[in-house]
Amino acid sequence: MQGGGVQAVQLVLLLLLVFVVVFGALARRLQTPFPIVLLIAGLALSFIPGIPRVTLDPDFVFFVFLPPLLYAGAWTTSWRDFSYNLVSICSLAFGLVAFTVLGVAFCARWAFGGFDWRLGVVLGAVVAPTDAIAATTIAKRLGLPRRIVDVLEGESLVNDATGLLALEFGIAMVVYGQTPDVGEAALRLCWLIAGGIGIGLVLGRLIEWLELRIDDAPIEITTSILVPYAAYLAAQAVRSSGVLAVVASGLYLSRQSTRFFSPRVRIQIYAVWNALTFILNGVVFVLIGLQLPYVLAGIRGQYGLRALLLYGALFSAVVVLLRLFWVFPGARLAYFIRRRILGQRENTPPARQIFVVGWTGMRGVIALAAALALPQMLSDGRPFPQRNLIIFLTFCVIVVTLVGQGLSLPVVIRALGLAGNEGANCELAEAQRIVLEAALRHIEEGRPRDDPRWAGFYDDLAQHYRERLEALADSPDGNGPEGHRKYVDLLREVMQVERETAIRLRNEGRISDEVLRLIEHDLDLREARMMGGVLE
Repeated sequence: MQGGGVQAVQLVLLLLLVFVVVFGALARRLQTPFPIVLLIAGLALSFIPGIPRVTLDPDFVFFVFLPPLLYAGAWTTSWRDFSYNLVSICSLAFGLVAFTVLGVAFCARWAFGGFDWRLGVVLGAVVAPTDAIAATTIAKRLGLPRRIVDVLEGESLVNDATGLLALEFGIAMVVYGQTPDVGEAALRLCWLIAGGIGIGLVLGRLIEWLELRIDDAPIEITTSILVPYAAYLAAQAVRSSGVLAVVASGLYLSRQSTRFFSPRVRIQIYAVWNALTFILNGVVFVLIGLQLPYVLAGIRGQYGLRALLLYGALFSAVVVLLRLFWVFPGARLAYFIRRRILGQRENTPPARQIFVVGWTGMRGVIALAAALALPQMLSDGRPFPQRNLIIFLTFCVIVVTLVGQGLSLPVVIRALGLAGNEGANCELAEAQRIVLEAALRHIEEGRPRDDPRWAGFYDDLAQHYRERLEALADSPDGNGPEGHRKYVDLLREVMQVERETAIRLRNEGRISDEVLRLIEHDLDLREARMMGGVLE
């Protein structure tokens, strides 16, 4: 690569990171989910003359961005909640994807000139899967009830497999004129699922074995970053689902991580992954917005502006309505299976929660990458029909679902009277109470009865845990009474005095920078635990 090319790439990367930092901070100030702000920022930046043009390479998305983001989503997903909601997740990840593909194929054949069933299936498969990044980021940011977030997380982690399988068969129909065989499709789906999950679990078990034998933070952090790429590439190599391989390895290792991560490594690895996912998420959504000139360039001259706006609005409405049409009977079917077949004690899901699940169907970079990955030519050398229109319609769906539905979600939540995570807060408070009581019992049982020299240590430690229990008992959500908050504020002030004193000693030359960093590290850990609700 020539020097000018290297400098151009460096400039683009630098600008992307600057955009992510600036607009990420703006999103926090506006209290708006950052995917929405970054997408709008990318759209606005695409019109500014002189901004470097960045094309979105589908392979780059699938092999660089997708694995770590899916892995991070799987890592933070509760296996208990995922398995409990598995029927609902499958209803959306398999049933809704198939319903969307068929519904879009029917509507496209009727509404858009030049679309037949085969092209309709391709278009439906491109826009059917929701985006793991967009859906969960927005859902958590808006404080949706935990059950809804669990279902949306699970759906967005799994439905790429069925969507990409449908796209595979759709492309085969268009490019080669093949008619899919139902038996072949079923076997292919089974291999995608079984192969992907199997590879993910085998790799997860191998990494667990390795982690149990090392305790080195840099090595373990690097290994954790390599895992999703290894899972994805291994599954893709045998034509199974790389998506499910990443998800399976993430779920398994997350559940087992308490066995092999030391507290020191856990703190560092979470910090690294938080920064990594923020950067990748931010770059992805800015890149989506920056694709507007390329999308318009591909379609310009073939359709008038009015026709394009009409097509985009009509198609986006169809995609949104198809999801809403499915979720209500799908939720009833899932309820029937859980209660009547699986024997779970389950209440009928409220209609307002079902509606929110239907309204939270954001599309993102996976849909756009799938559209851009469509082949340019058919097997006979003719151009792929309606390729540019498919890309444009996909872009419209992303903007409408992410910006339109994302910005309207707070209004919908307030109108339906849906609360946040009260159940999760109560569960946290109950878990903290049980943990503290167990620690207090251990202190009392271990207290030496015949050696008074250590009595003071045990008394102080026991009193510390009793105070934490009392603070917890005074508040059902575990936030503590006003006096406890005052104690936390005072402790924070005292720790700030410690920091300032250590800095003064360094500035006076009485201690080295290394000693200052050690003191700051200790204070940072104490404050991080305090802010997390666990006081030292």
